[in-house]
Amino acid sequence: MPFAYNPDKDIPDLTGKSIFITGGTGGLGAASALHLAKHNPSHIYLSGRNATSAEKMIKQIHEINPKLAVTFIQFDLASLTSVKNAIEHFTSQHSTLDIIMCNAGIMAQPPSQTVDGYELQFGTNHLGHALLIKKLLPLLETSTDPRIVLLTSQGWGLHPCGGIIFDKLNTAQDIAFGGPWVRYGQSKLANLVYARELAKRFPAITSVSVHPGVVRTGLVTGIGVKEKMLVYATTWWMMLQPYEGAFSQTWAATVDKAEIRNGGYYEPVGKLMDRKLDATARDGALAERLWDWTEEALRGF
Repeated sequence: MPFAYNPDKDIPDLTGKSIFITGGTGGLGAASALHLAKHNPSHIYLSGRNATSAEKMIKQIHEINPKLAVTFIQFDLASLTSVKNAIEHFTSQHSTLDIIMCNAGIMAQPPSQTVDGYELQFGTNHLGHALLIKKLLPLLETSTDPRIVLLTSQGWGLHPCGGIIFDKLNTAQDIAFGGPWVRYGQSKLANLVYARELAKRFPAITSVSVHPGVVRTGLVTGIGVKEKMLVYATTWWMMLQPYEGAFSQTWAATVDKAEIRNGGYYEPVGKLMDRKLDATARDGALAERLWDWTEEALRGF
């Protein structure tokens, strides 16, 4: 699918910028890192669970930019203790950060819970990232142009009635019809409204949510047979490769601040699509409730 956006030409010089990418060892996170590495950031931090994948990724980055500092931060977003320990260690060693790309995620998983007891997709896609952001906010606030890019999906529209089933988030949410997708939609809606709430509460930080397009990554290959058949049957004709799927988030992370709306929801590439949001996704009360629920869930971490 052709795009006017060309990261080789359109990403500006990133000298002095430090960038933290969750899920940076594969898929869209890896593709984003490779695009950004060409533009001379000072440091790229890649987080993930697999050290072997990280080593391979760092080698690929150094083939592009041998002098670039690249560090792997190992933790599991489905464990708040894992996130807490890793990020507190990170903040003890660093005093500034410019860009967070919340890229990691899971999709259409069977009913399950995180180690902390939260619905797996919500705990991974939203809550783990929320803790990471919370702990990194002081570092972002030292930047002259801080960014938070939350990877959502058009799948936010699959959310349950009311948007988020708050009283069942500490269960596996074994929903009878379309459960894996409803739970996924719920988590992606959370990414979208949380970005908007971050923008409201921290206006000096540009926080947006982006849909990458339908991308052929491990997110698709790692789901069940029925779910995979549904994805390919409905989207095969518009599937992007990871290097294209990364365009939305690299655009959001680096475009001139004057060209991006804080709190906005964007689709490929750089298209503000707030007008497409349903009443639930636009609901300010839902965003505030999610913020309050999240703060309570993270108490003690």
